[in-house]
Amino acid sequence: MFETLEQINKRPVPFEVYTADDLWTDEHTSKQMLAYHLDTEIDAASRSHAFIERSVDWIVSHFRLGKQSSVADFGCGPGLYTNRLAKCGADVTGIDFSKRSIEYARMTARNENLTVRYIHRNYLEYETDERFDLIMMIMCDFCALSPAQRRRMFDMFYSILSTGGSILLDVYSLNEFARRTETASYEPNLMDGFWSPHTYYGFLNTFTYEDEKVVLDKYTIIEKERTRTVYNWFQCFDVDILEKELKGSGFTPAERHADVAGTAFDEGHTEFAVVGVKPEKASPGGEKYNRMPGR
Repeated sequence: MFETLEQINKRPVPFEVYTADDLWTDEHTSKQMLAYHLDTEIDAASRSHAFIERSVDWIVSHFRLGKQSSVADFGCGPGLYTNRLAKCGADVTGIDFSKRSIEYARMTARNENLTVRYIHRNYLEYETDERFDLIMMIMCDFCALSPAQRRRMFDMFYSILSTGGSILLDVYSLNEFARRTETASYEPNLMDGFWSPHTYYGFLNTFTYEDEKVVLDKYTIIEKERTRTVYNWFQCFDVDILEKELKGSGFTPAERHADVAGTAFDEGHTEFAVVGVKPEKASPGGEKYNRMPGR
């Protein structure tokens, strides 16, 4: 028992273990996640539907999406953005490794007579010959990736983005990191049965990593037949650091916003959004540049 408690309370190295597939592909938890996605009132797995409507309106207008546009949404979930974006006539692709979410997105698209290409795959392993005008990775999905995974995603985005195209992503800010504290808690059936349909005992350890500005919510779920640990990592960003990562993969940081609905950037918010552009040509020093339409 002592060794079990030691393991539960052990602090791992940042991003040492990656268990996102357990959260999104487990039969029970994926069902719970889909329910959170589809709740129209709360910001949990997805934004509230009122925010999504406002966000889609801004994205369509700001990036001038229409019948000649191609859009990819990485981590599309049940299609809350992709299906709405398809209504403007754009060629839309959604990628997600939650089979349950992809199936729901496909069903909804069929019911609404929408043409959306849905791909059930871990987006870290996605390959395509397609080229996109806009790539989205939102709901702070980018924050769950390690530095090496983030570089891999940016390099992939650069390779599949049309020249002059844009990427849009949102992340947690350092204000979010500042409000998080280290805690340890225990509860039978932690989160009201979220983790299993059977009786279980749940431990939640929250660790903060000051140097890296990383937070870990570590869930240990003990059932009669199994024990599993889920590591929910999220990186918090200084806007300059994120833009440096963009530049490292050849993008030009073009815009800062408070969110993916185009709200004016505010340094006091716990999240922010950025737009990066794949430049049309390189500067004499080798760094690429371009300007967003309307800037």
